[in-house]
Order: sequence, then structure tokens, then C-alpha cells
Amino acid sequence: MDEVRWLSEVESFAWRNFVQAYHLLERQLEQQLQRDAGISHAQWNVLVVLSLAPDHRMRMTELARKVVVSKSSLTYQIGKLESAGLVRRERHETDERGIVAVLTPEGAELQASLAPGHVQTVRTYLIDLFTEEQLGALGEWMRIVKEKADT
Repeated sequence: MDEVRWLSEVESFAWRNFVQAYHLLERQLEQQLQRDAGISHAQWNVLVVLSLAPDHRMRMTELARKVVVSKSSLTYQIGKLESAGLVRRERHETDERGIVAVLTPEGAELQASLAPGHVQTVRTYLIDLFTEEQLGALGEWMRIVKEKADT
């Protein structure tokens, strides 16, 4: 086995702060969504992805990939959203084994009504802390990480 390349002090500093910042930002987003609508950040992500999809519908397998969760986790979240009348499941038109998640009008309305508070939280705890140039760099760094991790 190859020898481990331990993190340097600078690398460790960057890694620890990234992890802590991510979890703290996630907590702020979760609290805002729970307070405003009683939904989780995972459920919010489902609503957003479906709101952007053609006809507000997407195959469950594609939706799981887009929201970066396992199929079983997505099934659980869709069940919660379905119980609340925000999403429904339908059979795929041409693939009898396929299931499609569909954003209901109530789900679209809730997503639209929550968007301003969500954006304000994102601005407060991330966007407004940086200059345009810093955000461009951050976006590029996260794109690189995303592409590497999505292999």
C-alpha cells in the first residue's frame, strides 16, 4: 500500500474550515426552511429541481442524481412531499417500470413563496461575504471538486 500523504497545516486548515462551514451553512438553511414551511433542505432541493424541469416532471432516477441522494433517500423524501400534496408520482409514459415525480401546483406555489427567504439566507451566510471576484473563484473551485467527486 502506498504511503499516506498527510495533510499539511495549510491543507488541514482549509479542509477543517470547509467541512465546518458547509455544516453550519446547511444548519442555517435547514432552520430557515423548517421555520418558514416545515420542510427539510433535502425536500427543498427536490422542489427546486422539479420546478426547473420541463413540465415540472422528472424520472426518479434522474431526480436522485440531480439532488445527489440515493434512490432510497429520494423515495423517502418524495413520500413526505407526496403526503403534503406537493409532489405526486406517476408511471412513465413509455417505460412501464419507470416512475416520474411531478411537482403539483401546490408544490410550485410553496417553492415560489419560499424562494425569497431561502435566497436571503444564502446571501447572509455565503454570497454577501465575498466580492464578485472571490465568488467567481469559489464557484470555479467547487466546480472542480464537483466534477472530481461525481466520477
